[in-house]
Amino acid sequence: MADQKTKPHDGDVTAFVEALTDHQQRLDCHALIDIMTKVTGEKPILWGSAIIGFGSYHYRYASGHEGDAPRLAFSPRKGKISLYLVCYLDAMSEHLERLGRYARGKGCLYVKKMADINPSVLEEMMTAALGMIPKE
Repeated sequence: MADQKTKPHDGDVTAFVEALTDHQQRLDCHALIDIMTKVTGEKPILWGSAIIGFGSYHYRYASGHEGDAPRLAFSPRKGKISLYLVCYLDAMSEHLERLGRYARGKGCLYVKKMADINPSVLEEMMTAALGMIPKE
């Protein structure tokens, strides 16, 4: 079985965010850190080269593949921020209707800037997502 590539490490989250060239994205990342810290009660940790995660859980698929992942996470990407709320977006249709402007992937949301979404709805979604995954 292949070794998991995206792992937590002791990199400096603040330095990572401050190295972002887009000023608005830096502000949005700080806002997301505040929200995710509040919702999870966890400190931010860098996972891999560009993911800021909060907490962790162990997963195991029917195929036998298993690993660890952050309970909530986000990653600043060029022109957007990827929000990782696990893969339970289908159960959140009512929240998604109220969230604001976003694009959707299989298990994540893409937002251009925090001003495009309702942070209270995002916080509700994060809380709901946490209730759907085990806490170790």
